Order: sequence, then C-alpha cells, then structure tokens
Amino acid sequence: MIDEQFHSSVRFSIMAYLVSLDRAEFAFVRDAIGASDSTLSKQAAALEAVGYLRITKGHVGKRPRTWYSLTDQGRAAFRGHLDALRSLAEAAAGYTGQGSG
Repeated sequence: MIDEQFHSSVRFSIMAYLVSLDRAEFAFVRDAIGASDSTLSKQAAALEAVGYLRITKGHVGKRPRTWYSLTDQGRAAFRGHLDALRSLAEAAAGYTGQGSG
C-alpha cells in the first residue's frame, strides 16, 4: 500500500538510506541524502512521530550526537510502500495505450 508518510522525498530518502543499516549518525544521513540540518531534523521527527524511526541522542566524548534507526514497524511500512510502487511500475510498463474511448 502506498504510504503517505513517504510522499516527502526527504522522508523517502531517510528510509531508503537506513533500510539496510542498523543505525546511522545524523551527519552521515544528512550528507547521504543532501538535506540541510533543519530539514533532516523536521522530517526525521515526523517519521518518529508515526513510529517508523527511532532517534537516539548521546555523546561521543563531550560532543553530542544523534543516531537514527528504523523501527520494525518502519521497515515493514517501507517494504510495503516499495512493493506498491513496484506493482504500479509493472502495471504502467504493461500498459499498451489501447482502451475503450
């Protein structure tokens, strides 16, 4: 099923980047998807609010750090979204342009 949470390209990119990882640090995700700090923070918070993303804060030495990881619910939702997109793409590829009209 198409999931409205992934209509934002930034949210989709966050999920796509994290799906194969256990967790990733904020700066790595930011750089990987090419988002600004504020955009990444806002969109990550939206994914956390629906239970798709876990945000963990801590320190490395004296420096504060933020890590992102997908929840099981988030992984399942993203898989379902990708399956729905795949089905739509296959249907579009099979469309011959012939119909009644």
